[in-house]
Amino acid sequence: MNERWSRGLLIDRDVERLKQQLIRFQPFLSRKATSASLEDFDRVTQRLIGRIFGSSSDFVEAYEYAKIGEAGSLVNMPEEAQEHGARDTYRESLQQRRQVLESCLSKLTVLRSSRVQPTGIAGVRVADYMSHDVRSVHKDATLQEAARLLSKWKVGSLLVDDDRRYIGIITDTDLSRKGTAKGLDPSTSTVKTCMSKPVISIEDDEPLASAIALMKQKSIRHLAVTEDGTIIGVLSVSDLLRAYSELAGLDVERAEEE
Repeated sequence: MNERWSRGLLIDRDVERLKQQLIRFQPFLSRKATSASLEDFDRVTQRLIGRIFGSSSDFVEAYEYAKIGEAGSLVNMPEEAQEHGARDTYRESLQQRRQVLESCLSKLTVLRSSRVQPTGIAGVRVADYMSHDVRSVHKDATLQEAARLLSKWKVGSLLVDDDRRYIGIITDTDLSRKGTAKGLDPSTSTVKTCMSKPVISIEDDEPLASAIALMKQKSIRHLAVTEDGTIIGVLSVSDLLRAYSELAGLDVERAEEE
């Protein structure tokens, strides 16, 4: 079984992604006018299937064969009816693409309904405990503004952007050690003078243990979380504490109150 299937939250997202791909495929199947490219759709779909089930899975092979209309026997799908004894290879390949996607979705749906939650930190992924809120501040904002945003959103870090991309991260510790401790004026000093760079990140489907090791290696308390290279959230030391507490069967909120 692919390790991805044993995750807590990501299997739900994978199901939704496959559903969305089926929706995007409808214009090709119904032959409606669309600006989308079938070649681009195939590339995205094969990458998605490989990411979910593994690059060497039968589903990846089945989709490859579906593109030439020969996928039927690979995933136990019924043969397409042939009108008047003549084969419409293009139409068959479209139908088989759809059938592969539906088979993938069916497989995941069954796994989701019968999955056993992993035990111990080894079975947990970054996505299970990351924060999905991506909070940011502009590099030219003042330290005072950054502090205000940290307080407003009740977070320990902000990604720093330059209007085009994320170029760094600033934390409450940065404000204290690099700002206040050095006597910088928070009303005039900018975020870029205290931010840490570059942004250290980890993919959402990596084991949580890998995130812990990376934090220790880089001596940091916050990691940007990416999906296919795009930042989609943040993982902090407090998230790790929550993970350990939940896995140990502790009531985190009650412990914090006490």
